Amino acid sequence: MTAEDRLEIHELVALHGHLADDHRADDLGLLMTEDGVYDVEEFGLGEVAGLPALIELFASAPGQQPVGHHVTNVVVTPRGPDRADVRSKGLSVMADGTAGTVIYEDTVVRTPAGWRISRRRVVARG
Repeated sequence: MTAEDRLEIHELVALHGHLADDHRADDLGLLMTEDGVYDVEEFGLGEVAGLPALIELFASAPGQQPVGHHVTNVVVTPRGPDRADVRSKGLSVMADGTAGTVIYEDTVVRTPAGWRISRRRVVARG
C-alpha cells in the first residue's frame, strides 16, 4: 500500500464528519460502497445495508445527533493491495456542549471511483 493510498483512506474516514454535519446524505456514495454495511447495533439501529438504506438512515438522523463529528487516531492495516482495515476514534459534540466518543471499525476497498468504506461498525464508548 502506497503513502498515497494511506492519505486517500485518511481523507475518506474524515469525510464522514463533513457529510454528517453538513446533512449531505445524498453524497454518501463518496464514502460508502453501493452494498456498504453500517453496523449501528450498539445504538439500537441494527445493521443498515446498501447505499439507498444508508442515505435514508443519514437523512432521517434518528435519535439525538451531534452537531460536530471529529475523527482522530486513524490506523490503517493493509489486507492486500485493494483492501484495508481501518480503526479510528470519533469525537462528537452535541448542541448542549456535551461530548462523546466512539470507535469506528472500517473495512475499506479500492473501487473504480477510489477508496470506499464497505463496512463500518460503530462501537459506543459511554
